[in-house]
Amino acid sequence: MRIQRPTFQRPEPPAPDGKPTRVAVTLGDPNGIGPEVVLKSLHDPSLMPSMTPVLIGSAHVLRVHADVLGFSDLDIHVVDDVPDDVPHGDVAVLDVAEDTEPPVMFGTVTAEGGRLAMRAVERAIEECQAGTVDAMTTAPISKDAIQQAGYDVPGHTEFVARKTDSPRPTMMMVAGGLRVGLVTSHVPLSEVPASITEEAILEKLRVIDASLRDDFAIEQPKIAVFGLNPHAGEGGTFGPEEEEVIVPALRAAQQEGFRVEGPLAADGFFGTQLDSDFDAALAMYHDQGLVPFKALAFDHGVNFTAGLPIVRTSPDHGTAHGIAGKGMALPGSMRNALEVAVAVARHRRQKAEPAA
Repeated sequence: MRIQRPTFQRPEPPAPDGKPTRVAVTLGDPNGIGPEVVLKSLHDPSLMPSMTPVLIGSAHVLRVHADVLGFSDLDIHVVDDVPDDVPHGDVAVLDVAEDTEPPVMFGTVTAEGGRLAMRAVERAIEECQAGTVDAMTTAPISKDAIQQAGYDVPGHTEFVARKTDSPRPTMMMVAGGLRVGLVTSHVPLSEVPASITEEAILEKLRVIDASLRDDFAIEQPKIAVFGLNPHAGEGGTFGPEEEEVIVPALRAAQQEGFRVEGPLAADGFFGTQLDSDFDAALAMYHDQGLVPFKALAFDHGVNFTAGLPIVRTSPDHGTAHGIAGKGMALPGSMRNALEVAVAVARHRRQKAEPAA
């Protein structure tokens, strides 16, 4: 039986409160497809009534990408502060480049590109913390480029967590009702077994359960938990982690009131469409969760960071240097990342409002 790729279902946000949600949108690596997918997403007129986008990066980089795409009608306004509103068809850019015309070398990994990308992320975090924007959506960065630029973090998730003093950031991939969280994310495979502890699993379950309730308005979340080993250990035949670590963690979670099931064999979970019975799945490591997710939802999935005091989303793909500057990038994942950011921000705002 062939598994159908899920169609992205737009989130159903709470009723608008009379003003668009302000979203800081970083342009990502200037030599990748980030600026391209941002521009293509903002050309979707159905997005604009629900959000006020504020781009953060370099106006020059944006113009270079716009020229490649033939967006000659793009009206770019460089601003010093987040505006209350952006006229339809205009683009507001908070320019954080040190150089007025930073180099754009499509498909090339450079320290300059990494530095510009991370300056934009840092500014977006600051705007979220100051309350001038309601959420941030980050275009892809090059992990190689940011390390060349001197940043000692493996990616966006860890950097945002550090800047917001968030000890429990949890990567959660989202495509409509399909949600996959990770116990470990950017960790070498050789270090995964030692990182899978009862407390680590329990912490992730707490974060995911709270996020499903607060960010996605699911009143009684049900979470599937994968095993670490093939066939979830097969009763200890393929490893002891399920019986010694994962099962005790699930028992503790159930005692805390969480609706969790497992450990489940990861290889058959999506193939048998068990994901339709759960609100989220918790995978033990990066590829265990992301390989099936991207196989099902690569062109429209969203990377959401649960466990942060601010709202942060991103597309589920990378910089795609191989097609940068060719106008070939598909914007679906970026567009949906903006949709999810708006929906989550509205859910949080509604939850924070005092009852009438």
